[in-house]
Amino acid sequence: MAVPPAIASLNGRWQGTNRLWLYDPNEPASESVATAVFKPTGQGKIGTLEYTWAYDGEPQQGFLMFSQIGENALVAWVDSWHYHDGIMQMKGAVEASGELWVKGSYAAPPGPDWGWHLALHPDSADQFRLVMHNISPDGEEMLAVEAVFVRV
Repeated sequence: MAVPPAIASLNGRWQGTNRLWLYDPNEPASESVATAVFKPTGQGKIGTLEYTWAYDGEPQQGFLMFSQIGENALVAWVDSWHYHDGIMQMKGAVEASGELWVKGSYAAPPGPDWGWHLALHPDSADQFRLVMHNISPDGEEMLAVEAVFVRV
């Protein structure tokens, strides 16, 4: 299946602002400049999103590769700060609006695993948002990242 049209329209270069909340989304966020490049590949069946941001002045990078199979969305996600030791496999869906949302999990020793909810919102042909939530073992979702990008 092809990358949904609303997401495929994101092809190109982007710039924006990344906001990171470490513990409490009611507290001020750590903000940095962010960039992104979206490319379809695999004859338009796979989408890739490579992005950059910074934390405490240190450059960071992230990468998403996703596909849609029927109503299911599959994502492989890497981020040098959030998930730097591997590739998180995530599953979810693409909504009729073109919004992609997926969930995965990560180990948090010595306790139970935590979850991660990632959503790509193609707001318009000239703006998209990448939003991430941490999910506690009890199922509580807490805003962790919101990156807003505009077309370069």
